[in-house]
Amino acid sequence: MSGEAPRAGEFELIRRYFAPLAATHPAGLGLEDDAAVFSLPPGREIVVTTDTMVEGVHYPVGEAADFVARKLLRVNLSDLAAMGARPEVYFLNTAWPPGLDENWIAAFAAGLAADQEEFGIALAGGDTVATSGPAVFTLSALGSVEAGRALRRGGAAVGDLVYVSGTIGDGTLGLEVALSRKLEGPSLRQLEELHRRYRLPDPRLALGAALASSGGGTDVHAAADVSDGLVADLGHICAASRAGALIRAEAVPLSDAARAALARNPSLLARLVTGGDDYELVFTLAPPAAERIEALAERLGTPVTRIGEIVPGAAVSVVDGAGQELPLAVAGYRHR
Repeated sequence: MSGEAPRAGEFELIRRYFAPLAATHPAGLGLEDDAAVFSLPPGREIVVTTDTMVEGVHYPVGEAADFVARKLLRVNLSDLAAMGARPEVYFLNTAWPPGLDENWIAAFAAGLAADQEEFGIALAGGDTVATSGPAVFTLSALGSVEAGRALRRGGAAVGDLVYVSGTIGDGTLGLEVALSRKLEGPSLRQLEELHRRYRLPDPRLALGAALASSGGGTDVHAAADVSDGLVADLGHICAASRAGALIRAEAVPLSDAARAALARNPSLLARLVTGGDDYELVFTLAPPAAERIEALAERLGTPVTRIGEIVPGAAVSVVDGAGQELPLAVAGYRHR
């Protein structure tokens, strides 16, 4: 992230690289004012989320600028997806270290532009400062959802079925690849795909919106995105719902790459269900809604898998095919 080209000042950086990102939505006012003006159609509510990424903590030093920007945006979009929201606008705060080349900033803005077009969201404001420490980026995303239809963590009930989208464990394995740690089993192509999954998660926006609407907003009782790890994020649902959960390890969906790694090292299973950065959706629903939700997900082309159920208690347990509980050293990633 270093270079020799001199860097423009704060306002020139905004004019060159960030004002164009605000041009597609009126809320940002061209980034010419100190605040944004934002309105929603009648009958919709605002959903707001924010995340911070620190160089060397949340992404490796030397990571490509466009991937940093796109992951920053996508992890926020995943939070919106978990509540069934449609993306609207976002706000971005940047703290640039002195050795950061302006070319890196240009690539960062280009990454944001690419994902703005893909996900239908626009920059509406923020702040930019200099720092003597590592680069720090904070992004706040605003979405909207039909009034009263936002998915919450606190609605799970004993007897609910637990589902998850996509595959689990690719994020944590992808981090191993990003850190150049040896991972036996997957092919070179599979290692590249794991790396991509870590660097560029796929927020499940269409699925989240559909879950919020299904059955008049009553089919899905609770939802969260899998950012800290499947066990930890299902644990957040359980804590908010005053219930426990049982996960059947053999039912947890794994990619071919993760299965190849697990075949070489069966002890990886605990890490796959507790590692973060998958950005899939975990959600609960009453058994009568299962067929409707599975059909809905199939129409969207987003696979969902039943992995367990909500049970009495207050903890998340993972059991193997013999019904024995899997020992877990940690439930998931912990923010210090």
